[in-house]
Amino acid sequence: MSDPKRVAILISGRGSNMKALIEQARGYEVVLVASNKVHAPGLDTARALGVPTFAFEAKRDEFEAALERSLADHKIGTIALAGYMRILSAAFIGRWRGRILNIHPSLLPRHKGLDTHNRVLAAGETVSGCTVHLVSEELDSGDVIAQTEVPVESGDDASRLAARVLEAEHYLYPKALSEFVRR
Repeated sequence: MSDPKRVAILISGRGSNMKALIEQARGYEVVLVASNKVHAPGLDTARALGVPTFAFEAKRDEFEAALERSLADHKIGTIALAGYMRILSAAFIGRWRGRILNIHPSLLPRHKGLDTHNRVLAAGETVSGCTVHLVSEELDSGDVIAQTEVPVESGDDASRLAARVLEAEHYLYPKALSEFVRR
C-alpha cells in the first residue's frame, strides 16, 4: 500500500479548498492535483504552487482508468475530493475504500447533495456548517471525520452563508486531512 501521507486532490473547478489543502499541509504532501475538466481554473493554481497536475475529459470509466494510472505513478495513498463534481464509480470507491475524503458544505447527515445553503435557509435552521467525511458508494453518507458549525445570521442569503461556510471549510479540511493521514 502507498504512503497515506502522499495525497492527490481531485477538483472540477476553481480549487479554493485545494489551495487551502496545499498551503496548510501539515504531515502530508499534496503530490498530484487531478481534474475531470482540462480547463478547471484550479489546475493553474496547483501548477503555480508547484504541484503536478493531471486533467482528462472523458466518460467516467475512461477517466477513472487514466486517473488510476496517474495515482499509481505518483504513489498516492490518500485522495481528497475538493469541489470534484462527478460521482465516483462503486468500483473505484471499492479500490480506494477508507482512503478517499470529501468536504461537504453542510452538517451531514443533513442536506446531502447540492443546493445545501438554500435548503438550510428554507428550513429555518440557525446553524449550518461543513463536514469532512469518508467517501462511500452512497452520496455524502460515509463516516464523518470532522465537522464545524457556522451560525446562520439574520439577513443571510445563500451566497452570504456559502461564503462563511467556505471559510470554515478552508480551516477544517487541512486540519482533518492532517489528522486522518497520521492515524
